Amino acid sequence: MIRKHTLLTALLFSILLVSCGGDDAGDGGGSGSGSSNTITLSATSLNFDGNASSQTVTITTNHEWAANVSEDWISINPTNSTNQNATITVTVQKNGEYAGREGTITFMAGSARAYIAVSQAGGDGVPDPDAITCPIAGYKLVWNDEFDTGTELDANHWTHEVQGAGWVNHELQNYVNHKTPDGSWVTRVHDGALNIRCLKENGKIYSGRVYANVNTGWEYGYFEAKIKLPKGKGTWPAFWMMPVGNDWGTNPWPMCGEIDIMEEVGCVPNEVSSSIHTQDYNHTKNTQKTHAMTISNAEGEYHVYALEWTPDAITTYVDGQVQLAVTKSTLGSGHNQWPFHYVFYPILNLAWGGDWGGMSGVDESALPVVMEVDYVRVFERKYFDD
Repeated sequence: MIRKHTLLTALLFSILLVSCGGDDAGDGGGSGSGSSNTITLSATSLNFDGNASSQTVTITTNHEWAANVSEDWISINPTNSTNQNATITVTVQKNGEYAGREGTITFMAGSARAYIAVSQAGGDGVPDPDAITCPIAGYKLVWNDEFDTGTELDANHWTHEVQGAGWVNHELQNYVNHKTPDGSWVTRVHDGALNIRCLKENGKIYSGRVYANVNTGWEYGYFEAKIKLPKGKGTWPAFWMMPVGNDWGTNPWPMCGEIDIMEEVGCVPNEVSSSIHTQDYNHTKNTQKTHAMTISNAEGEYHVYALEWTPDAITTYVDGQVQLAVTKSTLGSGHNQWPFHYVFYPILNLAWGGDWGGMSGVDESALPVVMEVDYVRVFERKYFDD
């Protein structure tokens, strides 16, 4: 269903706008002293549905003209001309948001100005944020990415890690920003999902690791992602969380804390696990708190992986079933036992090899492989205004 919304009524101007006073200085004498510049448009408002599409508008002027747009989802062709009669194509991108949106095209001819108000309905198939509910009562959606628009991650919310092979856990992949040195993609938005790809190129392994709202994160909440895992010995996909702005000198890993919502290694197909790591409970001491379960078709089909994190407990879920459950009262309330008292941010990555992913070797014939993420959603439990 196409959702309707109000047009920018303040931008509905008359079709004919005439400037006051005469020509601009330097207009080439096209209309002579005392004459007026004019712009006539065949339409001053355009309405689009939520899909990518185009419409045309004609412009008639007595002066060369130029135009610009107020929003990056609107484009026009041509953007300027010396022809005083022209047909302009206005194109809008697919709207990946539930809500409609509005923008403006401004035309300039000498001292004259004219405007087209552009309205686009919300995207078809995009979930209503108010209709996205948390499986646990009392939470409300505060941020989500459904990966329904564009071809790249929104740089306002997502950050790529760039690191060479061996950076952590003796992993073999090189993390790069969007693409490899030869231009092959490691992350893209495609068919309504975030794709994270691991591939071999010129003798090196490349992959993607991305952070959601790395500088702000969230303190407590319900975090959920719907993920399809890749197949292949050597794969090590993960959905996890680390603290925002951590001082590694004074609060190193594992003292800082780590929450692993979902991990899987391709050498143990379809076994997904959750863990927490703290100073007192971590895998270097064999004291980490972890739990694993084998599920049908974790590799190759979508499943929902989630975390509920409160001041006193951490519980992870697979398709609504409890995976790991730990409490502060059981583990201890000191920082070395429970460092989960500040802001963390979510991470999605696809590693290759390493201490765990490569514990049985790697099979490069499996490459390239892709981890697909249908959505990431964050809910918080707090008082909200109605």
